[in-house]
Amino acid sequence: MDPIFAELPFERCVLGRVSVPACLVEGAFEGATPDRDGLLLVDLELERGRLATIAPAGSLGAGLDLARRMVWPCPVDIHTHLDKGHIWPRAANPDGSFWSALETVRADRERHWTASDVRARMAFGLRCAFAQGTCAIRTHLDSIPPQAEISWPVFAELRAEWAGRIALQAVSLAMSEHYRGPEGRDLADLVAAHGGILGLVPLLDPALDADLDRFFTLAIERGLEIDCHVDESLDPGARTLDHLARAALRNGCRGRILVGHCCSLSTREPAEVARTIDLLLEAGIGVVSLPMCNLYLQDRAAGRTPRRRGVTLLHELAAAGVPVMLASDNCRDPFYAYGDHDLVEVFREGVRIAHLDHPIGLWPRAVSRTPADWMGLGPSGRLAVGAPADLVIFEGRSWSEVLSRPESGRTVLRAGRPIDRRLPSYAELDFLFA
Repeated sequence: MDPIFAELPFERCVLGRVSVPACLVEGAFEGATPDRDGLLLVDLELERGRLATIAPAGSLGAGLDLARRMVWPCPVDIHTHLDKGHIWPRAANPDGSFWSALETVRADRERHWTASDVRARMAFGLRCAFAQGTCAIRTHLDSIPPQAEISWPVFAELRAEWAGRIALQAVSLAMSEHYRGPEGRDLADLVAAHGGILGLVPLLDPALDADLDRFFTLAIERGLEIDCHVDESLDPGARTLDHLARAALRNGCRGRILVGHCCSLSTREPAEVARTIDLLLEAGIGVVSLPMCNLYLQDRAAGRTPRRRGVTLLHELAAAGVPVMLASDNCRDPFYAYGDHDLVEVFREGVRIAHLDHPIGLWPRAVSRTPADWMGLGPSGRLAVGAPADLVIFEGRSWSEVLSRPESGRTVLRAGRPIDRRLPSYAELDFLFA
């Protein structure tokens, strides 16, 4: 923690001359003319853990002069896999491929995923995310029996323990065929009992439409939101995204449906893409891209340099009005060997991988305001008067400075107070891999 924040007054303080992304500011200051980076130079007044005033720089009198350091609201991670996290030391992907990741995780889950194992790794991931500044996480949980009965109670315990630090949501992760029989009803009931979100991975086979109708019926009957893994490949023939959108319309389930990955959309012809985007808009479907994990897995072949990035059509989707988000996905497991539950890293790499710059424009919303709204988190993910003073204060002053370094020296305020940003040691998990 920067020592200048060590004695930050709780009753009232002013963070003077800070740069903030204009697209994340709400209220009376909204609409002011930003600089060429899309930043506003403002004073932020904090009172008793909340953001009391946003005013032009220098207008709030004496305070802590931060000399144009950039400030964000704490980011929101809407697609993760905390239950898979940090198994790499005992379950390394032998070739980095998607299919090896599936098989390696399956074997590790069947052998090791007890409640204590899942809890230790999920808690470790949450500690990392909190230290990095994340204020909310949605995690997918492998929910094929018997794992669902193990992992969902663990999630419920952690959600209660972390309340007030990280807001947690969970999604069931199961193949579409799993919802065909009584097991599907049981899983939907379990998800509903835990206040969760119903999810699936649709498989492109002749039974897909019937499977999707059954899945939507289960969700509608229980009033559950939907979050699915879709078309996580570079197969131009993959069409499960279209099937999902049509099923949503067919079943009268518009809105609050999120889909992740959609990698194959980047391989399709422009006319087909336009038709799919129209379906997404009509069905009210949002899209979350996982740039680091998709870059790692997609277009991988031994001895061959990858040609394609595996990232969905973020620019086209956003231009059409589809809500788009970025998230971290997997961390240190067979689907992604790296990562540290750090949305600053996700945004930095997303900008580079998908060219989300020149200008940066509205893209900061993809890790803050948009996922916060999708998760129903009230004023989180934005700079608004009355919102909690949950802030990330960077050392950099411009996008070039902030996105050029890891910003390991950033300061995180929660309710106006600086937190201890020390990351947990990987050695703490060694007992799982003995």
